[in-house]
Amino acid sequence: MLLIAITSASLPAKKRILTVCVKLFLEQGYKKTTVAQIVQQASVSNSIFQNIFRAKDGVLTELVEFMFSNQFAMARSTTGAQLPPVYVYAVETAIQMTLTELNENLREIYIEAYTQKEASDYIFHETAKELYQIFHAYQPELTAQDFYFMEIGSAGIMRAYMAQPCSEELTLEKKLRMFLTMSLRAYHVPEDEIQKTVDFITGMDIRAVSERVMHELFKALAMRFEFTL
Repeated sequence: MLLIAITSASLPAKKRILTVCVKLFLEQGYKKTTVAQIVQQASVSNSIFQNIFRAKDGVLTELVEFMFSNQFAMARSTTGAQLPPVYVYAVETAIQMTLTELNENLREIYIEAYTQKEASDYIFHETAKELYQIFHAYQPELTAQDFYFMEIGSAGIMRAYMAQPCSEELTLEKKLRMFLTMSLRAYHVPEDEIQKTVDFITGMDIRAVSERVMHELFKALAMRFEFTL
């Protein structure tokens, strides 16, 4: 069930456009949403929309920036200061994959984000910075650029898993375990640490954490919602 209502029509134009886009993207999908629908429901002109976002993919990039920042913040608050940084990576990637499993329109949004150049460039560069901080101790010979190149590969694997819906054979738990095992091995994390990290993810309520990420988005955009993934 997914019902969303805009709280205030008096929001500034940029926030109003973003709010309308989130509502439409989640209710009917990114590809089916047209610029004409957006400007009509946001009560702005085409020229105002283009001056702020240029095109629909500009809105996607803006949402990606918010979501990825919030995902890493949520991952850090979930793991706390006591756990190794590798757990932050595991939780953040698990949040992404869980969201794509819990709502088909979210799946489409994330796949588009990993496909379109502007949004994917942002993901690669920002995630690479996190990777350098998290995994440099395991591979001190690698540069920041090396981690950027590695992120391009691991992001491709993540996108492929996102695009493949879970089934009785490929459960969410299995998908997370397989992706994290492959990616953490690529970053030279020792096997015993990989096992502990994966066990931590499978033992937590990742669905509840992922829903909180969406609630933070709604809160930031001043939206009223009934949102059950």
